[in-house]
Amino acid sequence: MINGKKIVVVMPAYNASQTLARTYGEIPFDLVDEVILVDDHSKDNTAEVARTLGIKHVVRHDKNKGYGGNQKTCYNTALAIGADIVIMVHPDYQYTPKLIPSISYIIANELYDVVLGSRILGMGALRGGMPLYKYIANRFLTYFQNVLIGQKLSEYHTGYRAFSRRVLEGINYEANSDDFVFDNQMLSQIFYAGFEIAEITCPTKYFDEASSINFKRSMQYGLGVLRTSLVHRLQMWGILHLPMYKK
Repeated sequence: MINGKKIVVVMPAYNASQTLARTYGEIPFDLVDEVILVDDHSKDNTAEVARTLGIKHVVRHDKNKGYGGNQKTCYNTALAIGADIVIMVHPDYQYTPKLIPSISYIIANELYDVVLGSRILGMGALRGGMPLYKYIANRFLTYFQNVLIGQKLSEYHTGYRAFSRRVLEGINYEANSDDFVFDNQMLSQIFYAGFEIAEITCPTKYFDEASSINFKRSMQYGLGVLRTSLVHRLQMWGILHLPMYKK
């Protein structure tokens, strides 16, 4: 805890048995109160490894619900056990949990309600092995999003995210896609609801065991991001009135 606020780490997992222990081993349990792992019907023994490590809250989906569907379960479970600060850490070891203290203090001290770990600040993405085409796509999409949404984030596509309870209870994330575009829809909702987002520099690692979507899925994701940004602008203009922007 920090300032009496319960800190919960959520891990949306899919086939993460080879990297889970390394990720879990870097979690600072002097601050983190609980860990939740949601296994999205993995083909390996991710859930069993999680239980062996001593993770108390292990949820396994009976069928694959997708990355967004996994996060919905993560956040619902975190809120149900009384989390005040929820930090999403991917169990594939692309992002180090060693940043959790810095992220937590920002929210616990009520400076910001949302913190993103940015791979772009400090050029950590390319140094960490991000493929060049993904880096270029990241920069293009981020520029497009900033223009339409009216913000100045360094990137919208990091999976390292932390939220106050107030944010998770204040947006309708259940209305979002169950696919990868869920992340961008959530940021759109957060900005639309009037919350501000902080960013900190985050190193990242790309290696064989780390999760990554292929080129085709990347293209689908990119189109979804463009659509989300356009929808956000139309919602701001009052042309659309979508349930995802209503709590």
